[in-house]
Amino acid sequence: MSLVEQVEKDLVAAMKAQETLRLSVLRMMKTALKLKQVESGQALPDEEARAVLRTLVKQRRDSVEAFSGAGRVDLAEKELAEMKILEGYLPAAATEDDLDAAVSAGIAETGAVSVKDLGKVMKAAMSKLSGKTVDGKRLSEKVRAKLGA
Repeated sequence: MSLVEQVEKDLVAAMKAQETLRLSVLRMMKTALKLKQVESGQALPDEEARAVLRTLVKQRRDSVEAFSGAGRVDLAEKELAEMKILEGYLPAAATEDDLDAAVSAGIAETGAVSVKDLGKVMKAAMSKLSGKTVDGKRLSEKVRAKLGA
């Protein structure tokens, strides 16, 4: 079953169970996936669907930071709950050890010696972490730290 089909199936289940938060998040997901599908003009493969969901997670993460900074804990908690539901549809996140190993392998593979090689190392590290959810900002920070920036 594709990711889009799974979202639609879970949407129906959430309606029947009257789970308001889950239903709201699933409707948001379905809308975002449908919009991407209309833009591309064809059915979404799972990888593109996951990319859409990663974007939604990133938006929630940014909102949590903004709401927390403004002292709106109630809204930050709602965004965190939505983010948790979204992450349930994504592959497991890469651990710190996974990130460290990928960065080291990327540096060795590209022969990087300075921050000028950041892009090459990022590309190599991301390929090593394919199949896992990766926060690009965290990965970039780790690459910069290892390259001495």
